[in-house]
Amino acid sequence: MSSRNRATLIGFVAIVLWSSVVGLIRGVSENFGATGGAAMIYTGAAALLLVTTGLPRFGEFPRRYLLWGSVLFVAYEWCLSLSIGNAHTARQAIEVGMVNYLWPTFTMVFAILFLRQRANLLIVPGVLLAMAGVGWVLGGEHGFDTSGMVANIVDNPLSYGLAFAGSLIWAAYCTVTIRIANGKNGITLFFILVALSLWIKYLLDGEHTIVFGFNALAYFVLASAAMGFGYSAWNIGIMRGNVAILAGVSYFIPVISAGLAALLLDASLSSSFWTGAFCVCGGSVLCWLATRKRAPRAAASATSSSPPPSQANQCT
Repeated sequence: MSSRNRATLIGFVAIVLWSSVVGLIRGVSENFGATGGAAMIYTGAAALLLVTTGLPRFGEFPRRYLLWGSVLFVAYEWCLSLSIGNAHTARQAIEVGMVNYLWPTFTMVFAILFLRQRANLLIVPGVLLAMAGVGWVLGGEHGFDTSGMVANIVDNPLSYGLAFAGSLIWAAYCTVTIRIANGKNGITLFFILVALSLWIKYLLDGEHTIVFGFNALAYFVLASAAMGFGYSAWNIGIMRGNVAILAGVSYFIPVISAGLAALLLDASLSSSFWTGAFCVCGGSVLCWLATRKRAPRAAASATSSSPPPSQANQCT
């Protein structure tokens, strides 16, 4: 196997690891509580990143990137982990995860608004299709059903609200870091900050939810590995592998994530849910296609598609 194919395979591993995050976060939170479980996951992931990537020299980093990158990254990871951890049921945790996967669509919209990214009219059906997909997911057994959506959101506005806010925050993070990071990657520092902030919240809340057991520890190890190794594997994939293939497959993370979460959490998902999930993926792909530059016809067959800004900057 060539080094490029090997790197591409490692990139696929990263996609699988990230796709398992929703189910694993939920499994950890069921054993350790929403905040305690999240604090443990990010502590473990930060430790793995310290071992695999090390702590970079932050004196070489742009100060604006360290400030805004830290704030937005921590805010997003709070939204992601606590929205899933506070879900009332396993099915709801998977739905919340799907709402979070609106971020690729929002990232493209933000790139157009704030980075002057050119786009064609495909952006409109792309955004509408992704939003409709979430509506299908939240509508329950009846598909795109307004009353079902409202009932779902009213049942747990905290989780759904955090997930939606998280999708916007991550899109903002991707947009900001593209402009001010100067090619630097502070992911290890950001994970440490997430872990520290969650432990502070856990202590201030006075929670006593961490009780160790075999299943709990297994979920914790797997979740930490998925978080920590996912970023390391993705970095190898996009640096040395086939970026076009990885970028294309990454847009189907919502579907892969839902499938893995359903297996891990023993949850049944209806046909309307899968319709919505594929619509979310399809909307993201249309938004990506809307921002692609046209290659000259003579070279079109030899030109590979470039990754979206979010993927190139490790936004997952």
